Amino acid sequence: MASVRRVTVAEFEAHAAGTDQLHAGDTDTALLGLVGEVGSLISAFKKKRRDTDGFFGYHEAVAEELGDVLWYSSAIARRGGTSLVEVLARTAAAGVGDEALRFSDLHGALGPSEAGFEAALLELAGEAGDLAKRFAAGAHRSNPDALRGDLIKFFRPLARAAAAAEVSLEEAAQYNIDKTEDRWPTKRVFPNAPDEGLHIDEQLPRKMRVLIYERNVNGTDYVFQKSGGMLLGDRLTDNHQPEDDYRFHDVFHLSHAAVLGWSPTTRALLKIKRKSQRAVDENEDGARANLIEEGLTTWIFETAKRHHFFAHTQTLGLDLLKDVKRFVRGYEAEKLPMWLWESAILQGYAVFRELQEKRRGVVRADLRRRKVWFEPMSAAELESCGLAGGPLGAAPS
Repeated sequence: MASVRRVTVAEFEAHAAGTDQLHAGDTDTALLGLVGEVGSLISAFKKKRRDTDGFFGYHEAVAEELGDVLWYSSAIARRGGTSLVEVLARTAAAGVGDEALRFSDLHGALGPSEAGFEAALLELAGEAGDLAKRFAAGAHRSNPDALRGDLIKFFRPLARAAAAAEVSLEEAAQYNIDKTEDRWPTKRVFPNAPDEGLHIDEQLPRKMRVLIYERNVNGTDYVFQKSGGMLLGDRLTDNHQPEDDYRFHDVFHLSHAAVLGWSPTTRALLKIKRKSQRAVDENEDGARANLIEEGLTTWIFETAKRHHFFAHTQTLGLDLLKDVKRFVRGYEAEKLPMWLWESAILQGYAVFRELQEKRRGVVRADLRRRKVWFEPMSAAELESCGLAGGPLGAAPS
């Protein structure tokens, strides 16, 4: 993170409440989340000790886990009749007003120190365990003072751990705000497509109607796609044993184009490059970007295949979406929010499952609406693809 905005504790807490997906009375899950994040923080330290310089992203990992600890602490405090502001005001003992209180007011006594970080983490783990035991025994039931006191004891080693790891709690708080807005925003606003404002000849089509169909050629099943009467790209097989219908995978590129406004592969198929911007043409629309999208699509497919191609999946896990963002790091797609990636992936797989069943159909894509969907082919479209009519994909009478 290049710069850290000086977020107040009250601002962080308001944002945490706005992104809280847990049931209002579900303190159990919030507490389990807190204990789990402390464990993840310790795990990051263990990996650093084991892998030394081979553990890439250590600072980022610590900042993320500390931010998650702050989020779950806020969730627990809120459900227990107190607040993170009240807890930290008493922990800091700085006489700062609630609205002005900042995480920097919670000073860690230690400077940068691996030994100090280890000691603080062990103490933190102990306090997390005590907090969990007292909660299970009912000590916090209708007793916000008891909960506040236990959270104060928890935050003292947390502040020391952050100081020893050279990660400010303000940085951790801002990291958490950025992550939760990326995944569970308080308000969903579609970002502009990367090619917005360019000449229409260099824009991905705002509406597309693509015919995708399977046809047997000399004993081999191939998938073709056609738009405007013209074939797009090469005929496809699965290139995999056993067969898994990956030959229909171009639907994912169409979903990326329609929902994300990004798809180097679709640009290549349609021969739409941003030639007016040399750097963009070479770097964002070139062969390497194309390979990145193809690799990402294949990687997600292997995960989807183990989960019924997301047929029963309403939301995607945070870890998967974070990995997607890592996959496209360094390209314009990195700026696209996780919630929009989730929409593109799930919509694409909904259409893929239709094609799996029907073996032919129309993929409709609308970038203005950020939608992609399946329709059966009309009789005329079936004829244009050299397909006989019949129940598979045939339009209703």
